[in-house]
Amino acid sequence: MRRGIRLKGGIDERSFANRLSYDPEIVELYLTEQDMLQTELIRERVRELGQRGIKAYMHHPSKYRGSYLDILSEDPQMHRFYRESTAELLRICQEEEAKCVIHAHYVGMGQPPEHRESTVRLKEAIQSIPGYDSGLLLWEDSTEGLFCYHNPYLIDELIVPLNLPLNVDVSHTFIGFRGDNDKLCEVLERTAPYARYYHLVDSMGLRHDSLPLGEGLIDWARVKPYVDGKDFIFEINLTGDHVDCTPMVDSALYFAEITAASGRRGSEK
Repeated sequence: MRRGIRLKGGIDERSFANRLSYDPEIVELYLTEQDMLQTELIRERVRELGQRGIKAYMHHPSKYRGSYLDILSEDPQMHRFYRESTAELLRICQEEEAKCVIHAHYVGMGQPPEHRESTVRLKEAIQSIPGYDSGLLLWEDSTEGLFCYHNPYLIDELIVPLNLPLNVDVSHTFIGFRGDNDKLCEVLERTAPYARYYHLVDSMGLRHDSLPLGEGLIDWARVKPYVDGKDFIFEINLTGDHVDCTPMVDSALYFAEITAASGRRGSEK
């Protein structure tokens, strides 16, 4: 097994075989609405990863009928799909020793982050999901909106009281603060007790550009101490049919060569 090779891909045969060819430590299976119609195939993929000694993560579908999922959606069909798909993936996690990344919402949800009441409403919606705090569901931040770290109430009013298990997306946080590495590191420090998993991907800090490491403005030497020893993948945007994951592998090699900056903020005091 190649240390440090941690990849994301689909459950289709070509993508899955490509990821296995690198003998990775971790694979995250990105799932779609259509994939939820073939959950036995999802289970087969997770089992094969386990048989090879590869840690298996899944990523909850991002869309339903072409629209981004939102846990606060008032559309009854989206509401049902969000909860039923989450329950099914939680069962797979429990039975197949996997974990699942899940978003409360994506971009363009129209939820201003300055409203404490809206954050409390989001907290209540997350609490209504069975297994939300099991450690098998890992809640990922967005680049804007209520579940973005730019929301000043997210950590104190939602994450801390729920003791919420997190997947921290480094680029999402960086974009949420418009390319501020100091703010990024503040979030990494504050979320460290709750973060179980990370997405590592570079960015210029203005939009969701999903760049290979070293092609954006994130200071990876400062980030590295926060993620060393934790589970993470390199979630780089791929072109074409998304089969060839070379940019992820290249990012892993880049990250392995980085010398971490002189410790986390808390250890410098």
